[in-house]
Amino acid sequence: MDYSVKKVTIEDYDAIYELWSATEQSRKALNPVDDSREGIARYLKRNPDTCFAAVKDNRIIGVILTGHDGRRAIVHHLCVHPDCRRMGIAGHLVSLAEEALQKEGIQKIFGLVFKDNETANAFWEQQGYSLRTNLNYRNKSLNDQIPAGE
Repeated sequence: MDYSVKKVTIEDYDAIYELWSATEQSRKALNPVDDSREGIARYLKRNPDTCFAAVKDNRIIGVILTGHDGRRAIVHHLCVHPDCRRMGIAGHLVSLAEEALQKEGIQKIFGLVFKDNETANAFWEQQGYSLRTNLNYRNKSLNDQIPAGE
């Protein structure tokens, strides 16, 4: 598939949100604060060189948002449009993000995947991301608009 890749900017927000809305698993991961235009603008300000979009015919068909705290990185969102899957786009975006993070001195990356998303879990395993079974993921919402999760 012929496509180009670019760094994500806030001007891409509407197209990215439309892409996220195209899949149930991505919709399930969104929250109204962090994934709002303001939330993504804040994220991109902190991570201007580690987020990438795949573009075909002036349309964003894939996106990865990765960022770090100076020690560890996290993949916050990876999504490829359902019509463009199994063409190597997700793997390419992951490679670009990993290279960008390494340039910033990051040595370890983690990501969160819903347990019932078998396709995504298999993808991440193929990318060399191991499943940690010795940890419990815990969170606390500091905003009533953001659900705590299951």
